[in-house]
Amino acid sequence: MSPSSQNRQTIDFGFSEVPLEEKVKKVKGVFDSVAQKYDVMNDVMSLGIHRLWKRQTIELSGVRAGMQVLDLAGGTGDLTKAFAKRVGPTGKVVLADINESMVRVGRDRLIDEGVGAQVEYTIANAEALAFPDNHFDVVTMAFGLRNVTHKDKALAEICRVLKPGGQALILEFSKVHQPLLAKAYDFYSFNILPKMGKFIAKDEASYQYLAESIRMHPDQETLKQMMLDAGFDKASYMNMNEGIVALHRGWKF
Repeated sequence: MSPSSQNRQTIDFGFSEVPLEEKVKKVKGVFDSVAQKYDVMNDVMSLGIHRLWKRQTIELSGVRAGMQVLDLAGGTGDLTKAFAKRVGPTGKVVLADINESMVRVGRDRLIDEGVGAQVEYTIANAEALAFPDNHFDVVTMAFGLRNVTHKDKALAEICRVLKPGGQALILEFSKVHQPLLAKAYDFYSFNILPKMGKFIAKDEASYQYLAESIRMHPDQETLKQMMLDAGFDKASYMNMNEGIVALHRGWKF
């Protein structure tokens, strides 16, 4: 957020600026609108590649039997499902999301797929988590941080609830540096993606916001530094598909 935005108590909502207190409501409206078609749109707009991004996140998490895992902004439960199988009956996975519609879709989906005995569901604001200090072995946040009003507060909360020796993994759209790919990606994002949203999810505006919110998100190095400033003892990132997505990892010692 720019200094001028702070003075006016406004913040970005895509390319627009809105009062601070309205961003959560507006983001909630976006995900209320797309919840039922969220999984279908993810497959279509990424050509299924989002599954590979998430699979790599899961593998690098090191989640194993008996662990306590927080899947923040867990949405419809892709990561939660995989983690639940890994932690087994002695572990626990919490699917947390600020949007009730997304949690409901995720819960119904996981129950239908026979996953759920070791999963808890909760409505949670990433900026103020209702969990004790040093509670989780692993915290993940996939494609949710860019929608948070105060990203620094969310990162500090993730660090707070993470156990010493634990790891946080933030999977998010990021900055493409290759010029030709960046140009093609911009064309896709602003000319094709919203039309796909209109056709499949009957919601062009929400996918226009998606494209804009990605461009407003901190780049790789900035987010890495934000994690260190939030209290992580070590942070790194790896680019996927030339930086269309980046996986940031933070450790608390």
